Formats: sequence, structure tokens, C-alpha cells
Amino acid sequence: MHELTKLIYEDMKPALGVTEPGAIAFAVAKARDCVKGEPERIHVSLNSGMYKNAFTCGIPNSARVGNVFAAALGAAAGNAEKGLEALADVKPEDHEKAEELVRAGKVSVSLSGGTSRIFVEASVKTASEEAVVTIRDSHTNITEIRVNGTAKFKTEKEENKEESSTETKDTSLIHRYTLNEFCGFVSSVDIRELEFIREAYRVNMELFQEGLHSPRTTFAKYLMKKNGGKVISGNEQTTASLLCNGAIEARVIGLDKPAMSITGSGAHGIIATMPLYAAYKVNGYSEEQLLRATALSYLICTYIKEYSGKLSAFCGCAIAAGTGMACGLAYLRGGTAEEMRHTINNMASSITGMICDGGNQGCTMKGVAAVDAAYQSVEFAMNGVYVDSVHGINGTTAEETMRNMGLIASPGMTGTEKTIVEIFESKGNNL
Repeated sequence: MHELTKLIYEDMKPALGVTEPGAIAFAVAKARDCVKGEPERIHVSLNSGMYKNAFTCGIPNSARVGNVFAAALGAAAGNAEKGLEALADVKPEDHEKAEELVRAGKVSVSLSGGTSRIFVEASVKTASEEAVVTIRDSHTNITEIRVNGTAKFKTEKEENKEESSTETKDTSLIHRYTLNEFCGFVSSVDIRELEFIREAYRVNMELFQEGLHSPRTTFAKYLMKKNGGKVISGNEQTTASLLCNGAIEARVIGLDKPAMSITGSGAHGIIATMPLYAAYKVNGYSEEQLLRATALSYLICTYIKEYSGKLSAFCGCAIAAGTGMACGLAYLRGGTAEEMRHTINNMASSITGMICDGGNQGCTMKGVAAVDAAYQSVEFAMNGVYVDSVHGINGTTAEETMRNMGLIASPGMTGTEKTIVEIFESKGNNL
């Protein structure tokens, strides 16, 4: 298996609901499993990105939102063995138990600091024991488990946690490649290596259908009306917007179907794939073309995200995944690497800087904007119309431009994230 295939394969994971509440529930459930007795005190400490993203987002199998209730439900019914799908088996009686934990003041969440690196520390205390689970850098990457003050598990990274927060940004595998090399890889790799990507479409289409038929959704139904009342119409762009943003809406309100995540985000995974599926269905591309275009989309998304950080103040779903998806569209249309570079310039010059104010209903509108920007960027680029490299944040190469896009988020928007969190706190935690 090629190392780029392996990178995608290991990164693709199903995630139930918005990834951050899933990670919170997973961490709490893991801590609860390490102690005996009923939880009397649950506390979760989060970095600013985790705190922000989970603040008002929907929780799977629940009509409630927010990081406090995600923690409570993780304690009441979370299944740590299911990772980001830790809340898949929640029942109505579990909600009552979680509600009681919150009402009794047994659950609290605090902000640990402003950083784009994922950090979750979940503590569960019973009458006789206490367990603390620490997660760093990816949503299910446990680096330490302490029970009654004794380390039961600790990774080497946790032992050296003072290392620089930028340690891997310029040495990661993905940054050893160029856009030209990505294009060469997706065009030449044995298609059998990419067949696992089919699962992303199965998972994301099931999520879309769940949203389309749910009484709780509104955007999906209106987008279908705009698409002539059909799931797949003759209009590629309106079909793309429907499939993509219907799935995003279902995800952020917490409907009971997972998304296939990439770079730790279900919305990234949705935007990176669903418009390509629309193009495939409307234009009759082959499945092989779809899988190769999707691999390219994932790689471009990952390239930008490795610079911006997993969680930041800019909308990586629209910017990183949207740019990847735009390159995938160009690939399906027979675009050259140079036309993809121009597509990246057009994306960089348009929606870079779009804020992320957490996983919430607004993600659907951001997805609408991303699909529109991607289609315009590709159309312009493939007709020789693009923002020249001399302008704005565009670099002299595609790699420089993507790096600059990431830097806008981290460190560029650190102050923006602080302001967003302050706005959230002034609103109060709306459980």
C-alpha cells in the first residue's frame, strides 16, 4: 500500500454527530470505566478549539446541545469501545440520568487555554476512586490514564508534552509531497488501493437520507426544493449543495447516523466528498474516476489542515475541505495540475478567513458558501480566469498558497478564537 493511501485509510473514521462532543463523551466514558461506583463529580478541561466547537452543537441521540451535556451523557451511557461513536447506544432513560447529573451540579467544563492542538482532560470521581483521561492532538488519541493519582498508561509524547506546538508542521508526511505528485499518485495508483473510499459515500449518503426525512431539518428540505424536488437532478451544482449541506445539517443537529470524517472532522469529510458524488451521478463519471478524485480531495484537505491545526478559528470545513473538493472537481473535468493550482488560488482569495464559531447550524450555511465558491473557482480556473500569484496570500506555487491558507488560521487567527469564545461565554451555556 502506498504511504499516501495508508495516510487516507488511517485518517478516515466514522464519527457520530459533531466530532468534538463525540470526543468529550469518549474521554468521559473511558474515565468512568476506570473507576468503581457511580460518578459523583465529572469535570472536563478543553482547549479553545474543542470548547468552541462543542459549545452549541447537537449531540447524537439527544435534543440537547453543548459540551456539558455531552460529558454528562458520556458518563451516563457512553461506550468507550466505540470511540467517536461513543453515544451510539444511548436510550431515553440514559438522558434522564444525564439530566440528573447536570441538575445536581455534578458536571463541569472549563477552558484550558487557547490553542489549535486538540486537548481533552476528563476526570470522573466516585465515592472511592478518581480517574483522569488525557487526549492530545487527535480526537481519540489517549496519551495518559491516571487512576487515584497513579499513571496506568502514558505515551512517550505525554512524557514530553512540553515540546513545541509546531513540532510536526513542517516535517509531516503530507508536506513532503507537491500538488503535481498528488495528481500523479491519484492517476496512477492501483484502483484497488482506493476501494475503501466507497465506504465514505455509503456512510455520508445514509446520513444525508436521515436528514432529508427528519422533521428536525429545514435546510435540506429547502435545498431539495431548489433542486427541483429531486435528490439527483440535471443541475450538478444544486445537487452538490443538497447532498453536501443536507448531510452537514443532519450532523450538526445530532441525528443518529455517523459521517465519515477526515482530518478528525465529519463536516470536512462531507464537504470533501459529497459534491464529487453529485458530479459523478449527474455527469456519469465512472466509479474509478470518483474514487481517484476523492483521494485527491482528501490529500489537499489534509495538506492545508496540517498547517492550520486540527481546530482553529477558521472554518477548515469550507476552506481546507472545500479547496480539496474543488481540486477533485477539476480532476473529474480533466483539469491539469496547473488548472488546479489556479483553482487553489481562487479559493485562497475568496473564502480564506471564514470563521469557525463551533459546530452548529451555521455550519450548513458555511457549507453552502463552500460549494458555491468551489464551483466558481473551478469554472473560472478552467477557463483561464484566476487570481494571480502576486496578489494577496497566494504564493508562487500551490504548496506555498496552501501553506499560507493554513497560517491564516494558526497562528493568524488566535485572537479571533479568543474573541469567539468570549462571545460564547457572554451568552451563557445554553443547555
